[in-house]
Amino acid sequence: MNEAYVTLQGWVGNEVDQREVGDTQCSSFRLGCTPRYNKGGNWVNGETSWFTVNCWHTLGRNVADSIGRGDAVIVHGRVKVDIWEREGQPPSVSWIVEATFVGHDLNRGTSAFAKTLRTPAADLGEDLAVREMLHGHEPKGPQLDSSGNEVEPAA
Repeated sequence: MNEAYVTLQGWVGNEVDQREVGDTQCSSFRLGCTPRYNKGGNWVNGETSWFTVNCWHTLGRNVADSIGRGDAVIVHGRVKVDIWEREGQPPSVSWIVEATFVGHDLNRGTSAFAKTLRTPAADLGEDLAVREMLHGHEPKGPQLDSSGNEVEPAA
């Protein structure tokens, strides 16, 4: 409930890594955020902060198909810190963002959008499971797909 959300602007530092976690798709990439300062009329780079960005489910599939190394992106999501220690060494810290959305930074270039095609039966099953989990019951009334057409309930 008291989670921290961040919006980051930066550059993708590696190719997107796709993996299966159980029966779920996860895509990850490193995001470098470098501040710029004006010192005496000259712009200089500050220290780069690195974040691991995890993208789950449909977002993960779309990120893997859309984002590449060197792309300027905007990321919004829940941030957490991972701290671990190795014997005889100081603690290491890693910042992880569980992305809610990811998009190209249109201040840095152009992009083209292509809507993802989804099968209505798969959408309905996922939606019913989420609604059941959140509300404790199945929804009432007709179920509609993203185009507003009625969908037959999954058997």
